[in-house]
Amino acid sequence: MLPVILKEIDREIINLLSKRIAILNDSNLSVQAESGDITKLLAQQGVPEFVWKSITISCAAAIASSCSSTPIKPRKVTVIGGYGKLGRFFSQQLANGGHDVSILEHNDWDKAPQLLGEAQLVLVCVPIEHTLTVIQKAAPYLKADTALADITSVKTPIVQELLKQHTGPVLSLHPMFGPGIQSFLSQNVIVCPGRQEQAFKWLLDLIESNGGKLIACTPEEHDRMMVAIQAIRHFTTFSLGVFLAEEGIDINRSLDFSSPLYRLEIDMVSRLFAQDSALYVDIMLTAEERRQAISRLVETYTRLAQLVENKDGAGLKREFEATAGTFAQGANQAVAESNHIIDSLSLLLAAQVAETQRSNIP
Repeated sequence: MLPVILKEIDREIINLLSKRIAILNDSNLSVQAESGDITKLLAQQGVPEFVWKSITISCAAAIASSCSSTPIKPRKVTVIGGYGKLGRFFSQQLANGGHDVSILEHNDWDKAPQLLGEAQLVLVCVPIEHTLTVIQKAAPYLKADTALADITSVKTPIVQELLKQHTGPVLSLHPMFGPGIQSFLSQNVIVCPGRQEQAFKWLLDLIESNGGKLIACTPEEHDRMMVAIQAIRHFTTFSLGVFLAEEGIDINRSLDFSSPLYRLEIDMVSRLFAQDSALYVDIMLTAEERRQAISRLVETYTRLAQLVENKDGAGLKREFEATAGTFAQGANQAVAESNHIIDSLSLLLAAQVAETQRSNIP
């Protein structure tokens, strides 16, 4: 009887959420346009406020991910490396968008005259170390008006090679997400123009219409930003994981003692070590500027560790205060975002505990 009642309640919730999304979409109301007594009502009904906030934010996200009403003109697309993790994602998104998608893998080059020669867009989705070679190998098969693009995490040498090898439309993309993402919703995609960008408008519109955010920049700016966003971040996460393993920390037991922020940190470490090691090693080693930045980071760690070793509290405070200004502008947003993440994680953990307890009932 209880499962039936829950299903009925679920249907009612889904119907009401659908109505809420439709009203917001039609009226362009702010997601925060709530009546003044919502907080009081939530308290009376015993519903945590962060649960309500999650629902309203999710409604806004559903609107952002709604597809464009612009009619789709199907294109013939070939994704080189389309069975890889990100290649598969892009192949699926393009197919869902109404396009005719073919896949070329490393053992399919005998089909290149057809798969590449007839394509309107060729998208290179292969590991960094193979990208230049694949571009060189694919270019002779392309028509003059075929659009050629890649999704590699290094841009300056890639854009140069795209322009060198192909005289037609060229664009370089970098999706700022990894395997496991189900849609473009709230995901950043870096766009480095090359030549005849108008030929890619339909592709960029597809990304935006599904909730993605396009960030335009030069290849050089992209590569400078990726030093911090990818190389340094991955090295820091990698180093913490190695250190905890060498220290013999019982990770699962440590979570019993942890704050949500520590759990999130461990989640990020565990996520990295659950992926393909070659991907992260390539990201850290692929460019000289990345390797040099990691070396400078190690020097900073050493300097700060020396202050700790010397019990130099005043020195540590000076470092803290000198650095705080760099992050001051986004501090309020950072607190709000991290609080939401903590609340959402707390809700998930509570639900998991409740589910475990129910399953253990005889």
